[in-house]
Formats: sequence, C-alpha cells, structure tokens
Amino acid sequence: MRETAEQIMKDFGMFGIEITFSGNVENAYQELHEQLINQISVYFDRDYSRLMSVLFQVDITEHEIANAHRELPHYNDLEVLAHQVIFRDLKKVLFRRYYKS
Repeated sequence: MRETAEQIMKDFGMFGIEITFSGNVENAYQELHEQLINQISVYFDRDYSRLMSVLFQVDITEHEIANAHRELPHYNDLEVLAHQVIFRDLKKVLFRRYYKS
C-alpha cells in the first residue's frame, strides 16, 4: 500500500496536486480515497483540463470507469474516479514488482 500511495502522490504531484499518506496501511484505502474524492471534486469544478490530464497520466480509460460504475453502483461519480485511481496505481505497482523479479 505504501508503494501505491507513493505512486498516487507522484502522479498527482506532477500536476501540482498534493496527496499525502500517513503511512497507516490499515486505513490506507480510506485515507487515500477520501483525499482523492476531495481533490477530484475541487479540480472537477475549477480546472477540469488539469483533472483530465491527471487521469490520463494515471491511465484510466472511459471503459474502466464505466465498468467500475456497474461494479460499484453505491458509489457516486467522484467515488468511482477515486477508486479507479487507487486501483490503477495498485496495478502499476504490482506489474512493476512482477516484472522486476
């Protein structure tokens, strides 16, 4: 989870958006999810093009978002996007680890 948090911080940091992580792996998903929802909400309203650039950097496709909406019907749009960021960056970390060894 630490590596995933670092990847999220790196991806968002490239665009001047600060995401922090306390290091508490037990609450990592909730901590990151809440921050991402807040940041996505802010940039959705204030700087949509920057948000789209971040999502492009993270490599989230519209197809993945649509699938997540179906799989997580109890999540609103912001929650789905935040979830997808965490999920995609976790996949990046796992792929990197797999191919490194």
